[in-house]
Amino acid sequence: MSARRLPLGLKLGFTAWVALWATSYAMILGAQNFFWLCNLANFLILVGLWLDHRLLLSMQWLAVALIGLLWGLDLATAALTGWHPFGGTAYMFDPDFPELTRWLSFYHLLLPIVAGFAIWRLGYDRRALRWQGLLTALMVALSFWLTEPERNINWVQAPFGMTEAPLAPALYLPVLTLGWLFLVLWPVHWLTRRLVR
Repeated sequence: MSARRLPLGLKLGFTAWVALWATSYAMILGAQNFFWLCNLANFLILVGLWLDHRLLLSMQWLAVALIGLLWGLDLATAALTGWHPFGGTAYMFDPDFPELTRWLSFYHLLLPIVAGFAIWRLGYDRRALRWQGLLTALMVALSFWLTEPERNINWVQAPFGMTEAPLAPALYLPVLTLGWLFLVLWPVHWLTRRLVR
């Protein structure tokens, strides 16, 4: 097998995972939940794995690396102290939230490993920042227009931990998009470029 190809076992295993996860999430939470960028990443990583697509996998590496790290830190800190430093995992301790969904949410820790391995194997495509930035902007807009406001998908209604946005939507959505770009995607891009060197 070429060193530029990803292992078949990884492709098959991740396919099985996405089939289980997507079916369960669709039945429990509904299709709107797939608008979350981290949920969309499951599907895009799956496509990237099968196509050995360096750009697509690099894009999803940017989308999941920092988010997965912060999600894990928030969950571990809350489990040990009861305090959520970032506020993104409160649902994991909510008994009213479906238990299966909470268990499946550990995929936040899986995706950075899979995407990281893929770009280690295939290489990092520097165009990823531009294209993931555009995809993020598109998903923020679609989440605002096509999903129920109470779901607050991709935090298009308000930052997590807040009940309403501090700005009018016409200002908040561009600021949110820039926040995704400069606070989530760009740091991973910057560090990955230096590690690849």
